[in-house]
Amino acid sequence: MKKAYKDKLDENLIFVGTIYDTFEALEETLGKLKLERPLFITHIAKLAFAEEVFKRAENDVELKPIISSQLNNTEHINRFYN
Repeated sequence: MKKAYKDKLDENLIFVGTIYDTFEALEETLGKLKLERPLFITHIAKLAFAEEVFKRAENDVELKPIISSQLNNTEHINRFYN
């Protein structure tokens, strides 16, 4: 994998991780406040975000081998979707 591509990938992974962590924090806060409807909407948004990230990664020729090996690791997938 080319260095420039890997550097961009690392930047994107940090960005995606930050967005995901924000969804997690928002879900936790809404759960503590017992706000069911916003919590449900946030959960659905997090799932849609995860699906889009995986879809784009699967369509990337250089990432496809990496993603395919990760899809066999269900613990990794469950952490992302839950």
